Amino acid sequence: MAANSFLQGALVLLAAGLINRGLGFFYQIALIRTIGPEGVGLFNIVFPVYIMLLVLATAGVPLAVAKLVAEETARQNMTGAYRILKLALLMLLGTSLFFTLLMIAGAPYFKHYVFPNPAAYYSFICLAPGIFIVSICSAFRGFFQGLQQMAPTAISQTVEQLVRVAAGLLAAYFMLPRGIEYASAGLSVGVVLGELAGFILMLRIYRRDKPVLTGKAVPLFQMASLGDIIRRVLNMAVPVTLTRFAATALMSLQAVMIPHRLQAAGLSVTQATSTYGQFVGITEALLFMPGVVTIALTTALVPAVSDAVALSNLRLVRTRIYDAVRLTIQVGVPAGFVFAVLGDELCGVLFGYPDAGTALRLMAPAGLFLYLQQTTTGIIQGMGRAELPFKNLIISSIFCLGGVYWLTALPRAGILGTASAVGVGYMVMALLNLKDIKKLTGYVPGFRDQILAPLLSAGGMSVVVWNLKIILYRQGLGDAPVLFASLLSGAAIYIWLMIFSGGFNDQDRAKLKQILNFRRGRF
Repeated sequence: MAANSFLQGALVLLAAGLINRGLGFFYQIALIRTIGPEGVGLFNIVFPVYIMLLVLATAGVPLAVAKLVAEETARQNMTGAYRILKLALLMLLGTSLFFTLLMIAGAPYFKHYVFPNPAAYYSFICLAPGIFIVSICSAFRGFFQGLQQMAPTAISQTVEQLVRVAAGLLAAYFMLPRGIEYASAGLSVGVVLGELAGFILMLRIYRRDKPVLTGKAVPLFQMASLGDIIRRVLNMAVPVTLTRFAATALMSLQAVMIPHRLQAAGLSVTQATSTYGQFVGITEALLFMPGVVTIALTTALVPAVSDAVALSNLRLVRTRIYDAVRLTIQVGVPAGFVFAVLGDELCGVLFGYPDAGTALRLMAPAGLFLYLQQTTTGIIQGMGRAELPFKNLIISSIFCLGGVYWLTALPRAGILGTASAVGVGYMVMALLNLKDIKKLTGYVPGFRDQILAPLLSAGGMSVVVWNLKIILYRQGLGDAPVLFASLLSGAAIYIWLMIFSGGFNDQDRAKLKQILNFRRGRF
């Protein structure tokens, strides 16, 4: 039962992630068509800075809570699990208030000296309340993840996304007549309202579903010293914070650097903001779509691997690594081929900007490494070696930022130079993570079922899709029918080729049969 809990938790998060990513994707399409790339660009200039401050406010504590609670429950010590939650809430209360006030006080500085477009100020200041809300909510999410109960996180995130999409679109629409900067600020209002809705729901779930302690309740400061608890939390939280801070700092630097370097390539402020908006709002939005699988895996991997490590079960650790990497490759490889073959159609039909497909096609091979980067980071953090992804991220960031700085400013490259540099960063990070996992566990990806079968199946799929696309265009069909026919036929062909080549094992086929039986009403 314990061996299945990881995949069950990942599937719960995956289901919620598919809903959330679908809503978010619809949100991106609606935003691009409502306020245009410039408005999306303004919001995405400030959002990475907000995320960076949020990372500092949470200080890696939620992930530490998930790992330590998993260890305590593996030892049947629920009292220790609650003690960790209480301490985490105290820590997050102080840090979140501090960084909320810091964000408000520092907003004028960012407006005048950091943001490449000062109109982004309104979006930035409206995000400030979210730091406190998300920080406190994250402690409860970490607690339930440590119990390997992923449903509370999944449900609250889905509600959060629903409110964010509805409130953000409405606010942006009604604020648009006042100016693009106010419409962009409306997106920030939607973010905060969504986070507040998710927090309120999480509190209700905690009060209703929290595990009941048996026996006499033990106060926070008994049975184990406060210093020991703090040490255990900080041992996990500090390297995780450094890793996430480096990741969000990289995003923030890109958000500031890319528009600046586009201006150096000859674009105006408005053109640079719009081009950057296309890149993050269209190209990266599509590239990140398959990441819903790896984000679910990453969230479920930390407590699952921590549980196996606490029980000294190296075989279970390797099994979970094998399942996670295999699923990541099975999703990432065909996604990359689809982006390469249908990049223009995806960007044109969904967003109305087919030119963004050039950058998407260029980044298609890097997509797999992005997804592997996310999965492998979760694996290493679950093993308690969070300093390793931090080191790898620093190395990959050097390649990425160096490439962004030099390539983006080239008039013939521009945003394509940005795409190339970001893709190289993903590749370096993923390969370094895999190298560390091999050293820690001896795990090596299986060549036939994990690499060769997905590559051959996706390659065969792309050949069929490419020829089908040409035939449909010759029949006079438009971009939308061609796109949807190509996607449907491509998915069917890929699944068939994976079954034929042995890429799907007996476990995969059994799960697929269960899903089909469930849909027929047999369960």
